[in-house]
Amino acid sequence: MRKILSIMMSAIAVFMAVSCAQQEQYASRAEKILAQINDPNSEYVVVISHRGDWRNFPENSIPAIESVIRMGADMMELDVKMTKDSVLILMHDKTIDRMTNGKGLVSDITYDSLMTFNMKRAHNVVTDSIKVPTLREALLCCKDRILVNVDHAYPYYKEIVELADELGVTGQVLMKGKSTLDKVNEDMSKHENNLLYMPIIDINNPKGQALFAEYQERGVVPMAYEVCWKYPGEEVDSCFERILETGSKIWVNTLWPSLCGGSGNDDDAAFAAADPADVYGQYLDRGVSMIQTDRPELLINYLRSVGRHE
Repeated sequence: MRKILSIMMSAIAVFMAVSCAQQEQYASRAEKILAQINDPNSEYVVVISHRGDWRNFPENSIPAIESVIRMGADMMELDVKMTKDSVLILMHDKTIDRMTNGKGLVSDITYDSLMTFNMKRAHNVVTDSIKVPTLREALLCCKDRILVNVDHAYPYYKEIVELADELGVTGQVLMKGKSTLDKVNEDMSKHENNLLYMPIIDINNPKGQALFAEYQERGVVPMAYEVCWKYPGEEVDSCFERILETGSKIWVNTLWPSLCGGSGNDDDAAFAAADPADVYGQYLDRGVSMIQTDRPELLINYLRSVGRHE
């Protein structure tokens, strides 16, 4: 009996030592997630939460961010606008009408004026005290805990890079775009440090096809491609195959059908299905390892059930 206990205790000690060593590989959770993205052999599927947990909190709000971090999401997609007095805030629309109890263009409102309004939940009910956050507040909330995708943000690239550098989060902030390689290189050459960058490929669109061809012909291998398509076919299949051959990751959006090949392929279809594998499983089968979703909890639970989000 003592011998068995001794063996068991030794096994537990080894397990704990290995677990600690694995954890100590990374300085933070954000760094660990980034390592999974950069590893072409990783089976981990990265979950990107679109505007945070907007079903339960105002979209792009701090509570919406905190909620998806608790769920275990890997990346928070947020939208950026600039106020009249040059404060970067989280807001998808050009106006504050939909998301607050105020009205007007963001560009016409000062930050102090914005703070007199409260945010709305998805069902249009005004909250008691939730305010529109600044990008600074959001990045501080996310620091070391979750990666950040800044959307609608390219016009503010300089300001965002400077802020990210100041806060020490440059390496965990991602920007995506449809610009040519020369344009991206020109813009990034102006800064000592740069955000992570990923091209968006509308593969059914001639411009998207041309951008993808440019990356392939010039031998540029980004960390990942965001691929969007309205209908399935050879264009999509060959695009996926080529991306995987070159070692990049594939990012897809299951937010709504027009981004992922039509009806039955999106988050709502997964929610309505008897088994979400009927929808999400098709993407895993095709080598997709980054999924932006409006139903992060559903997707995370499914991925954990198949060992792809440990």
